[in-house]
Amino acid sequence: MSKTNKTLRGLYAITPADNLLPRLSTLVGLALEGGTRLVQYRNKDAPMPQKRSQAAELLRICHAHDAKLIVNDDVWLAIEIGADGVHLGRADADAVMARQALGPKRLLGVSCYDDIECAVMAEAAGADYVAIGSMFASVTKPRATRAPLDLITETKRRVNVSVVAIGGIKLENASEVLAAGADMVAVVSDLFDAMDIKGRATAFQKLFDRDR
Repeated sequence: MSKTNKTLRGLYAITPADNLLPRLSTLVGLALEGGTRLVQYRNKDAPMPQKRSQAAELLRICHAHDAKLIVNDDVWLAIEIGADGVHLGRADADAVMARQALGPKRLLGVSCYDDIECAVMAEAAGADYVAIGSMFASVTKPRATRAPLDLITETKRRVNVSVVAIGGIKLENASEVLAAGADMVAVVSDLFDAMDIKGRATAFQKLFDRDR
């Protein structure tokens, strides 16, 4: 775990794969205005020059709102643009190597799906948070492995890093994963497909204020 990390908590906004930077910037800006303080840039299919320009602009916007930007998958892109951290999935870079490359000040997150032992190993490798899920049926990843709610509770018992609930999280079911012990909820569709993105982000954040 990085030396500068405090418990991460709240809405974790994951960007939709939008190739139009002005539109993507607007969407993320609205989420930030609504109180989001952690954003993950995720665009699997964009060519590298586009990823670089998108990530750099979103980093600028995040820092203007006193928020952090995490880059999905790509440790070297995160380092190149000066992002605040990286998130690794099952097929991505080794967490130990990623932590060594990132140094102690950047954040490292690891997807652990329905595997508690993965969470334990991720913490040992230096992760700041682990993601558990899919908690519910997900529009973004319809074939994703499902994880029961009590896995959040058990993961919280086994590790001392922040636990993120991911997959099919909506405003109406987020309280279930908070009750199970989740420190953050990672949201794509229910946030960025909302008619009022700023208002939806604020509503998610209020759930955490209520849960204190």
